[in-house]
Amino acid sequence: MKIVIDAFGGDYSPDEIIEGAVLSIKKHKDLEIILTGQKNKIDNYFKNKHLSYERINVVDAPYVIDYDEAPTSAIKKEGTSLGEAFNILKNDNTVEALISCGNTGAILAGGFLKIGRIKGVSRPALAPFLPTKKGTSVLLIDCGANAECKPINLAHFAVMGSLYFSEIKGVEKPRVALLSNGVEESKGNELTKSAFKIMKNLPINFVGNVEARDIVSGDVDVVVTDGFTGNIALKSIEGAVKLAMNEVKTAIKSSAVSMFGALFLKKAFKKVKATMDYKKYGGSPFLGAKKLIIKSHGDTKRETLCYAVDLAIDCTRLNINSKFEETFKNLEISEEV
Repeated sequence: MKIVIDAFGGDYSPDEIIEGAVLSIKKHKDLEIILTGQKNKIDNYFKNKHLSYERINVVDAPYVIDYDEAPTSAIKKEGTSLGEAFNILKNDNTVEALISCGNTGAILAGGFLKIGRIKGVSRPALAPFLPTKKGTSVLLIDCGANAECKPINLAHFAVMGSLYFSEIKGVEKPRVALLSNGVEESKGNELTKSAFKIMKNLPINFVGNVEARDIVSGDVDVVVTDGFTGNIALKSIEGAVKLAMNEVKTAIKSSAVSMFGALFLKKAFKKVKATMDYKKYGGSPFLGAKKLIIKSHGDTKRETLCYAVDLAIDCTRLNINSKFEETFKNLEISEEV
């Protein structure tokens, strides 16, 4: 198993990325990792921290793509850590996956321009897992890859999301829902109304519409939407979780009595925090691309990178892309609505 990682994508690169790579190597005995980025800085970190290069190779790439750079032009630049990672993923058939915590737009542009999509998939989509109130997970697809969508795109997202959830979570018939402003079939805009009519005839367990407030209810397994709406929903959920945790901390510190009482609830607070920690899911796979690409969070630290590596390994061992290829080769969808 060989994975390439952009060592200079993210807020804590390269230190936390390197540490996460080393931890993953220790965890997975059959894993090899290629780190791309400024080799002198990576080598200095390994030397200063007395880390082992066992099953880790470094490919020099002197430049870093900033978060505010235009994605298409940025990914075409020579010598960037992300661009070099994509070149390796594209040209080396032994490399199974790419992981980056960097510029989301550039990662998506690399996926579209350098890797391409699986035949039959109209649009690849970002699909992160999120925690739910029931302690399970829900898959949100798309959460930012496709701001403008057609009904057929949402139908393809539904098929990919259902298959992916089934394989990763071991659920035979995941409950697939369409994000809308009401549960009734008549609710929504033209996109969701048309998509609903297509999706109810797909070979999936389609359960109808779901409202935004119920995304993390645990009552559905896959939530389908366009990338613009999905990205807003994702960031709203993450923001709400941060607000809730901050309010709890503020309330605890408000008085001596609250601080004393919190001592008896320490385990409960830790459990809540662990349940709602979206970082433990590692990141969002770019489903539908010819090779596996995982976009991890910009503020990824070593533990989160390890989760991303775990996800890449699981997807590879389950032959997710081969199953997508087989499914879409035989998939017939009527767009008559």
